[in-house]
Amino acid sequence: MSLRLATFNIENLMNRFDFSGYRNELHQDRSLALYEIKDEAEYKLLEQARAVATADDTRQLSALAIAATRADILCLQEVDNLEALKAFEYGYLFKMIGSGYRQKVITPGNDSRGIDVALLMRPETHDGQPIEFVRMTSHATLTFEEMDLYLPGLTELNIQPQDRIFRRDCLEVDVRVGGRPLTLYLVHLKSMGGFRNGIPGREATMPVRIAEAKAVRRIIERRFGTDHTARKNWAVCGDFNDYRERLVIGGDDVAGYTFTPAEEAVSSVDILLEGGFGENIVARRPALDRWTLYHTRGPEERHLCQLDYICLSPALARANASAIPDIIRAGQPWRTPFPPGQEVERYPRTGWDRPKASDHCPVAVTLDVV
Repeated sequence: MSLRLATFNIENLMNRFDFSGYRNELHQDRSLALYEIKDEAEYKLLEQARAVATADDTRQLSALAIAATRADILCLQEVDNLEALKAFEYGYLFKMIGSGYRQKVITPGNDSRGIDVALLMRPETHDGQPIEFVRMTSHATLTFEEMDLYLPGLTELNIQPQDRIFRRDCLEVDVRVGGRPLTLYLVHLKSMGGFRNGIPGREATMPVRIAEAKAVRRIIERRFGTDHTARKNWAVCGDFNDYRERLVIGGDDVAGYTFTPAEEAVSSVDILLEGGFGENIVARRPALDRWTLYHTRGPEERHLCQLDYICLSPALARANASAIPDIIRAGQPWRTPFPPGQEVERYPRTGWDRPKASDHCPVAVTLDVV
């Protein structure tokens, strides 16, 4: 009996318009910045037209990427609400895979933009084994103080002990696959952002992600214990917004690109791996072939890195020692440089920068749940 599990940051699956760009240039779409807009009313009309005009191509590409995962259970990040999820499944996914994901799980988290983690499930696996929803538990209300995780560096970020620890949520979902228990932890950790007071965004926001990762680990250990040899089936899935290594990109499309591996001295991801706690199974792929996102701030700052993870419990990792995850990259925009031998045929209508399936790539793996 096998289960196909996937995670995907679908990038702003929204069912509402965002007009905050009128007052905050950082939120304004670059295409609107080309025009002189006389007032807020005109801005709202133009933003609605822009969003509607671009949404159809984008969501067709998102659906193609999801279909390619062949997932029985799909963990999503950046979903607005249940209504947006239903509309996307009915209008896009259904046309590609039929009536697949009947069970949908989502609950409001803490994100200021309202983007949440969500889960889609088929009623049964491709092998015909039933997938049963048991329960879900949100941990969105946990505070730094409650978890005893008010760490150094948080004060400088204007974070107080009574503030909520998760930027979105750590959504705990219990299911049964063919009668066997499996617990999934859906996460979307704090984004890196740009420079803050001259400090690179990743470094500046690291204390928040470290606290979040420690909280995820404590939640799991409180439930399943600290004996990592125990036979417990769990997985942490989602966008960790951090990496342990990256491929630094040099060169250009004329002279050719270079891809130089670089390891990070500090990463919040380490917390979920230390002492054999969990396994990042994407690390089973070759070192140059683990990336799920292309980051660029112009030619001076470019790299490929893994931000999207399926982290398995030791028992689940042992039971699937030969499982190698797939990374779906056909929805990446044409601007993304691919290391030699990794090029894929892009989906139709993919643009240089947009439309695209997402800025992230889905990760999927076939697991035996024993």
